[in-house]
Amino acid sequence: MSLAIYPGSFDPPTLGHLDVVERASRLFDHLVVAVGVNSSKSSMLTCDARVRALEQCVAPWPNVSVDSFSGLLIDYALAREAGIIVRGLRATSDFDYEFQMAMVNRRLSEQVDTVFLMTRWEYSYLSSSIVREVAQLGGNYSEMVPPPVRKPIADALRARSGY
Repeated sequence: MSLAIYPGSFDPPTLGHLDVVERASRLFDHLVVAVGVNSSKSSMLTCDARVRALEQCVAPWPNVSVDSFSGLLIDYALAREAGIIVRGLRATSDFDYEFQMAMVNRRLSEQVDTVFLMTRWEYSYLSSSIVREVAQLGGNYSEMVPPPVRKPIADALRARSGY
């Protein structure tokens, strides 16, 4: 059975992320969408909120599950006995960073390979940081994220504003 890990901060999950999930779900027997927890990084959404939203988002794909992890991705992949890390690419600028990370992971363990999937053209401009900025500045982010993500973002914005 092929098990793949699709890691990320997913803060927040975007339509581009789901595009990668959908296509990766067709390539592997099981796909784990793994929310990385970085305690030194300030997040818009809590890890639990991201996991819950992603669980709703991936419900259409029975071979996809959601988990969270902290520490080195390669250690998580080895602990889950996953042979593949899936990474989404939007543009050539993403490739430089992702290639470097894939090589570091390969150096740490030759048991895990990295597969890159290009996002669809219509999502190539989307990133979690863009969605966060649009949301924090009061813009309409609803067309950039899946429906289950809209309420957690609105809740996070209300909590930050004190209303």
